[in-house]
Amino acid sequence: MKISFNLLKEFVEIPYAPEKLAEILTNTGLEVEHIEKLESVKGGLSGVVVGEVLSCQKHPDADKLKITEVSIGNETLQIVCGAPNVSKGQKVLVATVGCTLFPSPDQPFTIKKAKIRGVESNGMICAEDELGIGKDHDGIMILPEDTVPGTPAASYFKFTEDYIFEIGLTPNRADAMGHLGVARDIAAYRTINENKSINVKAPSCQVIPVNSTIEKIAVEVNSNHCLRYMGIRISGVNVAPSPEWLQQKLRALGVSPINNVVDVTNYVMRELGTPLHAFDTNILGEKIIIRPAHANEKLVTLDKIERKFFGGELLICDEKSPACIAGVMGGIESGVTENTSDIFLESAVFDMVSVRKTARTHGISSDSSFRFERGVDKTLTPIALERACQLILELAGGKPNSQLVDIQKEAYKQQVVCFEPKEINNLLGTDISDDLLESILVSLDFEVDKKHTEWSVKVPLYRIDVERTCDIAEEVLRIYGFNNVKSPDRMSMSVQTQAGVDEMTIKSKITEFLVANGFIEVMNNSLTKGTYFDDLAILSKEKSNAVRLINPLSQELEFLRISLIPGLLENITYNQNRQSVDLKFFEFGKSYHKNHESYTENRWLTLAITGHKNEENWINRKETIDFYFVKGIAEKLLIRLGIKTKVTYNNLDDLTFSDGLSGTAQNKELIKIGKLIKECQAYFDIKNPVFFIEFNWDHLLQVIQQVKISFNELPKSFVVRRDFSLLLNKSVQYNEIAQLALSIDKSLLKNVNLFDVYEGEKLAQDKKSYAVSFHFQDGDRTLTDQEIDTVMERIKLALESKLEAQLR
Repeated sequence: MKISFNLLKEFVEIPYAPEKLAEILTNTGLEVEHIEKLESVKGGLSGVVVGEVLSCQKHPDADKLKITEVSIGNETLQIVCGAPNVSKGQKVLVATVGCTLFPSPDQPFTIKKAKIRGVESNGMICAEDELGIGKDHDGIMILPEDTVPGTPAASYFKFTEDYIFEIGLTPNRADAMGHLGVARDIAAYRTINENKSINVKAPSCQVIPVNSTIEKIAVEVNSNHCLRYMGIRISGVNVAPSPEWLQQKLRALGVSPINNVVDVTNYVMRELGTPLHAFDTNILGEKIIIRPAHANEKLVTLDKIERKFFGGELLICDEKSPACIAGVMGGIESGVTENTSDIFLESAVFDMVSVRKTARTHGISSDSSFRFERGVDKTLTPIALERACQLILELAGGKPNSQLVDIQKEAYKQQVVCFEPKEINNLLGTDISDDLLESILVSLDFEVDKKHTEWSVKVPLYRIDVERTCDIAEEVLRIYGFNNVKSPDRMSMSVQTQAGVDEMTIKSKITEFLVANGFIEVMNNSLTKGTYFDDLAILSKEKSNAVRLINPLSQELEFLRISLIPGLLENITYNQNRQSVDLKFFEFGKSYHKNHESYTENRWLTLAITGHKNEENWINRKETIDFYFVKGIAEKLLIRLGIKTKVTYNNLDDLTFSDGLSGTAQNKELIKIGKLIKECQAYFDIKNPVFFIEFNWDHLLQVIQQVKISFNELPKSFVVRRDFSLLLNKSVQYNEIAQLALSIDKSLLKNVNLFDVYEGEKLAQDKKSYAVSFHFQDGDRTLTDQEIDTVMERIKLALESKLEAQLR
């Protein structure tokens, strides 16, 4: 939200520099994210002064140049000038040496001492376009004769500079959605910290002059979501461009001027934080109806988009059709144009929940909805109407042509909070005196009633977020000052012990490992497209188990995801379309499922890998990622977690993957490693094969919990290796060989490794050759050949009998 420093000063006296004020606002809960200096002319014409031409002579070496002597008040400068209209006695504008001019905002140039055709020149006599204040370049600017030499150009033109604060307004600070609300905080801060009463100046407004003989305009309110509705008809207005002062103020706040009537409503909204709207009464008709929308009703809004209503949205209507979405956006047909002569000016209070739902349902974010959905200051509704009416009468003419409409459903009630002063100090860790506590609350417009030890405090209507004692404590603290809360000399803390595995430690360990291996963590939305269930065969059977939102924000966010894979595929597509194809992603997240009337959430760690194994360079050639590379990553991670030996693998049976392995531990599926099917890859328009590793997070934690860390001495003997070259059926997997060998002798056989694979013309089509190494070791002694040969013979017999293996 943009706040103007100059406009703030119209509401409260500010003795601080903009930077100091930004610090104060941040400390009081209105965080200033950025300050921008706003100048009428870029550079503010700093270094440009009024000069008087004392003499003007022709340049001895150039027909079109003249040598002038120019007084700028405290000194006289020699300047070479090429303007045809320069002459003795003129008052001109002089850019002195060192100043920077901006003929256009992005093309600055700095004035330097120079020699022009052998004559020294110490500045420049300027034309309009050279100063950036006009386009005329026929000659230098000539000022009135009574202009005083030495006067800064900024003072002569009466330029004003402003500072715009960008405030990151939190949802609870609805009271600060206008300059008046921000001024209240400044006044409260100054009152307490300067120990003097600082008052906020109310904006200039007059009671609307209404002729009692004029009929009241017909307004009918048929909804409890309209809490108060005020308005008046003004006839004979002359819709035209706003005066320059109003246009400048709106542009400074990031608002494009439209016309004097609309600009007034936008300006008053930013002054007071209360939205207003003006209707063309020739279009609106003689009766206004505030009612819920009917299903399938339509309205073209000011952004030229046709809105189709679902039913229940609050509308401002004429007797036939909708004219405005209440609190959100007006209709284009009833808007004020240059042809408008009569208007109906509206000021209202709408239910903030109703406005928020309507704005979200139709994807509208307007300045009006921004304020209404947070809760406007109810006390300013009539003041805003009076202020806007006064400005419209001043700028557009006309006169009120109806009695004032004021329909209020019920009287507003102030929130009352009861507490003892010591509760505030206990919450804040402070020792604020009762007098100071009361002063702070009063400066913030709270009404304090002290009853014995308990205080009863009435909350101002514009502070809808203050309901409890802790809210009162927060208000006190932001004015008292966070930095004034002293840290205790001694701090105590308790360390909570946790039985079993620490989930956050495990997650950090995994994250560090993956990032070190080139992975990037992503966090996708847990909401996903409903079209995936219709377009992807792998998900179509799961649609009945998917959780659909009753009131989704859009069709893009219609279902809770049943898998992390589609989101990761979207990430791959996004990066691939931006020429990044070598990708390694991982995500921790949940999937959501519905089983009849019950719902379940499953936690996953999913890795997505595509592209090449490494970056191409002079020593490494590009190699495309394959299944074994991906399986290697999975096994390294399992080793890092200390659970590799607890996992056994089988062929993966999953529609999502064309090929892969399923790893189980403790009779539960722990991990899936697979290559994405081509149909799904083509749907997301991904060029390279994509591989996934999926961990069931809850089961992973259970397995890790059983891990016991043990330490052994380094072995005293060497490892002995034996190799087999085996002829096998193609259906036999290496995993079967390793498990069978380790089951023969676990005490001496420490490791089994596949180091060569051959399939080709020299073998039958249903055969393959594996070269397998077996590593033996005893930690305390050297093994004999007889011991090793005995084990190898047993392994050979087991391979022949159970896997039909043959030694080559």
